[in-house]
Amino acid sequence: MTTSCLLVSDANIAPLAGYLRNDTESPQVQVIEAPYGIVEPVFLSEHEVWSGVEGDTAALVWTRPHSAVPALAQLEFGRAVSREEIASGVDRFVELLLAKKDRLGALLLPLWTLPPTARNRGAGDLKRGGCQWAVQQMNARLVLLAEDSALIHLLDTHSMLASCAERVYDAKLWHMGKIPFANSVFRRAVGEVKAVLRALTGRAKKLIVLDLDDTLWGGSVGEVGWEQIRLGGHDYVGEAFVVFQQALKGLSSRGIILALASRNEERLALEAIDSHPDMVLRRDDFVAWQIHWGDKATSVASLASELNIGLSEVVFIDDHPAERARVREALPEVMVPEWPEDPALYADALAELRAFDALELSGEDGRRGALYAEERKRSASLREVESLEVWLESLELVVTAKKLMSDDIGRAAQLLNKTNQMNLRTRRMTGDQLASWAEGEDREVWTVRVADRFGDAGLCGLLGLKGREGRGDVTDYVLSCRVMGRGVEESLLYVATARAQANGWSSLQVEILPTEKNKPCRAVLERLLAERKRGENSWDLEGVFPLPQHVDMRM
Repeated sequence: MTTSCLLVSDANIAPLAGYLRNDTESPQVQVIEAPYGIVEPVFLSEHEVWSGVEGDTAALVWTRPHSAVPALAQLEFGRAVSREEIASGVDRFVELLLAKKDRLGALLLPLWTLPPTARNRGAGDLKRGGCQWAVQQMNARLVLLAEDSALIHLLDTHSMLASCAERVYDAKLWHMGKIPFANSVFRRAVGEVKAVLRALTGRAKKLIVLDLDDTLWGGSVGEVGWEQIRLGGHDYVGEAFVVFQQALKGLSSRGIILALASRNEERLALEAIDSHPDMVLRRDDFVAWQIHWGDKATSVASLASELNIGLSEVVFIDDHPAERARVREALPEVMVPEWPEDPALYADALAELRAFDALELSGEDGRRGALYAEERKRSASLREVESLEVWLESLELVVTAKKLMSDDIGRAAQLLNKTNQMNLRTRRMTGDQLASWAEGEDREVWTVRVADRFGDAGLCGLLGLKGREGRGDVTDYVLSCRVMGRGVEESLLYVATARAQANGWSSLQVEILPTEKNKPCRAVLERLLAERKRGENSWDLEGVFPLPQHVDMRM
C-alpha cells in the first residue's frame, strides 16, 4: 500500500524526498514536493501542488526557527524578544498550516533546532534572550498546540541529530544549495516519518514472538538450570538481559503483546520464568507460547493463528541466525530483524525497529495482554461444552451501543485506523476528522462495547451511518477480530437497521470496498446477508436485522 506525503520547507530538503521515494521499508511513499522557500504561499493559496493532494495525504512541513517566527531574527541584533511574542509567533505559524486542515490526513512538524554555533549570548544562551532559549520556547509552545490537535504529529529532530555520527550542519551545503542538514539527518528522518505513517494507517506491529535461551536470558536453561542462567546480578551480560526485558515490558504496557517460541522443555522454561528473582517478564506477560522441540516457523504461524493476528503484524526475535533464516524463508510476511550478538545491544536494537510506534494510547491498549488472557479462558471453555450454541448461551454476552462520545473519540479513531480485516470500507480518519464527520447532517457514528462473564473486551466495534433521500448507507462497519464469532457481527447489523428505522429510512445499503485484507468482512456479510444481495459488492437491508437470542443488547 502506498501513502502520499507532501513536503513543504523554507529550505531545500530534496535529499529527504529522494530517500523517502527509494526506501524499501513499508509503507511505500508517494512524495509530492512543493518548491522550497514558499511555505506561506503554499498554505494561503490554491498552489498547483495541491492538485496532487488527497484527503489522507500527510504534509511534512520542515522549517527553520527564524522562518517560522521572524521575530527571532531580532535576537541576533540585541533586541529582546519576550516569551509572549514567541508564543504568538508560533500560534500564527500553526494557524497558517491549519488553513489546509480539511485537505490533509496529518501534519508532521519536526521540532525546531539551531546549529550549536548559533549562540548570541555565548555560555548564557539558554537564559532568557538567548537564541537557544528562544527555540526551546518555540518547541514548548508547539508541543502544547499539538496536544489540542489530532492532526499535528511532532518529529523529534534532536534525536535525529544525536543519532548521526557525522557533522549534521554543513555550512558549505547551505551556501551552495540551501540544504539545511547533512544527508545522514535526512536518512534518519525517513525512519521517523515512516514510523508516524505506519501508526496513522494502522500498520504498526502487534505481536512480538521471542526465543528464550540467549534472547531473554543468557545460557541454556535445559543445560544449566534456571539458577545458573545469566540474568541480573553483578554481571554486565545479566544486566543487559534485564534491560531488554524492561524494554519489552514497556512495549507490553502500550498494548504490544508478547509470545514465546522456544526449543526447550516447557516445564523447565516456565519454571525459569516463574522462579528466577531477576525475571522482569513473568508467565502472565505472555499471551501464548509454543515451547517444544519442533519447527519455529510452524510455532510462529500457530501463535499468529491462535491469537487471530495477521503474519504481517508479527515480529520474531531470536539470537540464532539459522532460526531467523528459517522463519524469514517460511513466513516472508513476518518481520525478522537481524539481531546483535552482544546482549548489551538488545534493548537499542528493539528501539531501532520503529515497528511499534503509537500516536496515542487508549485504555484498551494497556489491557491488551489481559484481553488475550481472557480470550484463552473463553477458548478453553468452548472445548468443555457439547456445542457452540451451548457455549454462546453460557457467555452471558452484553453488547452496549451508544453514539460517539468525546471520551471515546481516540479509541474509535484507533479502531477505525488499525482494523483491516473486519473493516467495510477501510476509511482512515483522525479523531478530529471522525468527530467532525459524525456532526454532519444525517450522519451517525455508534460505538460498541462487548463484555461477558470472562471480562470486558472494551470498545471493539464501530458503525457509521449516513442518510440520503430517505435511504441510508452504512459507511463504516468495523469490528475487532477478538470478538468475532459470538454474535457481535449480527449485533452491529441490528444496531444499523434499528437506527435506520428510527430515522425513517426506507432501506439501508451496505457496500464493501474490497481490499486484500478485508476478505473476512466480506465473508461475514456474504454469510449473514446472502438473501439480500443487491450487487457484486453490496446488499440492501429492510426492516430490523434479527438480534441473536444469546445477546443482551443495550442501546
